Amino acid sequence: MDKYYCVEYIFSFVIIYIDAKERMIYLKILLTTLNSKFVHTNLAIRYLKAYVKDLIQVDIKEYTINNTIDYILKDIYKEDYSVIGFSTYIWNIEETLKIASSIKKVSPHIKILLGGPEVSYDYDEIMKNNSFIDYIIYGEGEETFREFVKYILKDKDIKDIDGIVYRKKENVIINKERELLKDLNLIPTIYKNIDKKEYENKIVYYETSRGCPFNCQYCLSSTIKGLRFFDIERVKKELKVLIDAKVKQVKFIDRTFNANKEYALDIMNFLLENDNGYTNFHFEVTAHLIDDQMLQFLSKCKEGLFQFEIGVQSTNKDTLKEIQRQFDFEKLSYVVKKISSFKNIHQHLDLIAGLPYEDYESFKRSFNMVFNLDIEKLQLGFLKMLKGSGVRKEAKKHGYKYKDYPPYEVLSNNYITYDKILKIKDIEEILEIYFNSKNFILSVMYVIKNYYGDDAFKFFEDLSNYWNENDYFKTSQGKNDQYKIFFYFYREKIGKNVELFKEVLKYDYLSLGKTSNIPSFFEQINIEDFKDRCHKFLQSDENVHKFLPKYKGLPAKSIIKNVSFELFKYNILKLKDNIYEKLNEDITTILFVYDVDKKVFEKSKSYKVEI
Repeated sequence: MDKYYCVEYIFSFVIIYIDAKERMIYLKILLTTLNSKFVHTNLAIRYLKAYVKDLIQVDIKEYTINNTIDYILKDIYKEDYSVIGFSTYIWNIEETLKIASSIKKVSPHIKILLGGPEVSYDYDEIMKNNSFIDYIIYGEGEETFREFVKYILKDKDIKDIDGIVYRKKENVIINKERELLKDLNLIPTIYKNIDKKEYENKIVYYETSRGCPFNCQYCLSSTIKGLRFFDIERVKKELKVLIDAKVKQVKFIDRTFNANKEYALDIMNFLLENDNGYTNFHFEVTAHLIDDQMLQFLSKCKEGLFQFEIGVQSTNKDTLKEIQRQFDFEKLSYVVKKISSFKNIHQHLDLIAGLPYEDYESFKRSFNMVFNLDIEKLQLGFLKMLKGSGVRKEAKKHGYKYKDYPPYEVLSNNYITYDKILKIKDIEEILEIYFNSKNFILSVMYVIKNYYGDDAFKFFEDLSNYWNENDYFKTSQGKNDQYKIFFYFYREKIGKNVELFKEVLKYDYLSLGKTSNIPSFFEQINIEDFKDRCHKFLQSDENVHKFLPKYKGLPAKSIIKNVSFELFKYNILKLKDNIYEKLNEDITTILFVYDVDKKVFEKSKSYKVEI
């Protein structure tokens, strides 16, 4: 789900249906979409199907933007549907239009209806520029779609349907805006008797509310007033179904999940009490709304059960004022650091480059202030000038230049040049590889803390410059190459304690998983009978009880499949307790345990052992 879209507009779709003159005795309807990734599921088409289930049977199919247009066309066309609906967003609108246009060419009698944020603010222009479009639905979609189905069933007059745009001969007719649903519980549940295979290894999107209490001008939530909630008992019943089905992840799409503290606490407590040991839950929360009562509750949660996404976007006061996003960064810092101290909740914070009044140096300050909060992930986004958003309406004021095609990403403005935007894009890529991937946890923190201090931005900037100097961005670099490049960067640009850093880097590499493909530049230490010593270690009940209690009673040959023993020149584990520790050579055996239940903060467990 694109973070810039408010919940109200996920109910976007394209309907293709056969003209009344050509109408068959029955209608065969498909609702479909192009998701951005295979693991995603579309909530909109499922709600739409449920909202008309008493009127007509609707099929659902989901594709991704990685599927070819020819494949999608063939797969849809061969089923001989009489009504086809597409859910459209910035990531799929261009492909959707191509598919709809092609269907129109091979089947001219088919009529097409579009909906969603991409057509909800300039529908007149969309209709004029795309002659194959017959209808547009704008705004919240369930009730409009239901009335549209009644219209194609000849039970409703098109002129009486709010929230729809259509053609009448050569004219475009715009019906009045539809009011928002006052009672969300009128929407039938889609999580009752679910097919487990439908959501296997998928992210399940879920909402408990629609709307947002804030008015951020880069987000479409600001165009919808009010905040509406589903009944709490309904929410619990639906979540219990998902928990019992053991879906991998439930991602709450509420714009501010904790807008109502008591409501949010009730849900989280329910999830805690019904934890199945497998499913995790992702929330978008506002940190400064988290009080001591909620912090106390969060401190007791099991590791990995919850994930928090927190939108900071900027720390520049002028920027925040202009985009109408006011918050207390001091309070946010307190909350984020407090949650970090619990070591049980993965925190993902967001920044947006290209906002008003934020130049390169200001963005750097924002980056460092957020990075130094001790978080697990920092996502750098680039401002999208979404149709209908306040920042797009004020584009001239700030001299914005942006792509005139989806996703309408910023190119420059009065405060930041395109050159600087490109630099931040390079930094963003390096950040993903070396920080957000969690493949370089210890080595990155060792370099930053010992040689860059509080200026983490400068580290990622220097490393991205090094990649550019050596043309590493031109081709895809595999995991082993990424480690080698980092080592070369350190040796050339820092050049202190090189042998120690190489061992730190080797520790990170071996932490990822059991492997026999260790890069050659990592030194291997040889000790006589080392493999036999490791085997004897695993035969000791005392050792297994202390370090590997879950393997108690198993033979060493079974345990060794999930662990490895590695020799290091230094006791690297001391750096995990104190990243500034000055280490002397000390041949150390480290036991890596890979089969861990939760991999929230690390991908393995490690211990110093005596062999």
